[in-house]
Amino acid sequence: MNGHGLGSTYWNEVIRILRNIIPVYDKVNSAISLGRDNQFRTEGIIKSVFPGNKVLDAGSGYGNMSKLVLENVSKDVTIHFYDPIPEMLKNISSNFKGYDFNYCLCSGVFEKIPFKSESFDAVICGYSIRDSIDLEQAFEEIHRVLKDDGRFLIVDLGKPDNFLLRALVTIYLKYFLVILAYLTAGRKGLPFRTLYGTYLRWPKNNVLKQLLSKRFSKVDFKKKLLGGAIIVVAYK
Repeated sequence: MNGHGLGSTYWNEVIRILRNIIPVYDKVNSAISLGRDNQFRTEGIIKSVFPGNKVLDAGSGYGNMSKLVLENVSKDVTIHFYDPIPEMLKNISSNFKGYDFNYCLCSGVFEKIPFKSESFDAVICGYSIRDSIDLEQAFEEIHRVLKDDGRFLIVDLGKPDNFLLRALVTIYLKYFLVILAYLTAGRKGLPFRTLYGTYLRWPKNNVLKQLLSKRFSKVDFKKKLLGGAIIVVAYK
């Protein structure tokens, strides 16, 4: 471990919980982001994905990021859906009925991506890279599989550098998140409290930018919701 990431023990716990909340995952995730999750995804996608691209949707879940690629960029893309939970990937075919595009499914972790170096024009991570076992190793692998002019998109929670703003976001995630999850999905939403644990292990925004800058030539870092949400495009 390099000091950033969930670590293997906590990662396994998070994956177990995610498996149990699959039916309500999208609904609660939208509520937690105050209904702005797709807005943030779309803003990042139009900057990082272009027609004809080969895309790795890393931590794809149901494929929400990729659906926005098809709707806002082009259907002339090839998408590799990549997620550690096979049960998530099973929903892809039904979730993309009526969409005509090339895709494949693959299960695995960020730290060991089973594709050749320089395979992808873009790697997109929507609310997923935060759940890496070892964040720096994940960045190294993503950098490896990107082509020389490739883009790495992160849309996720942000941890503000300012202490007071960070305290506000922390209070929201620790206390109000569970209430929102319960109101949205009943008792099935309660396991979302685990999200707070992943946030505690997530680096502050300036540290995250520094980690990316170690490997990528340029990092475009946008902060939303007082820094509690981020849209990052890192260029190889």
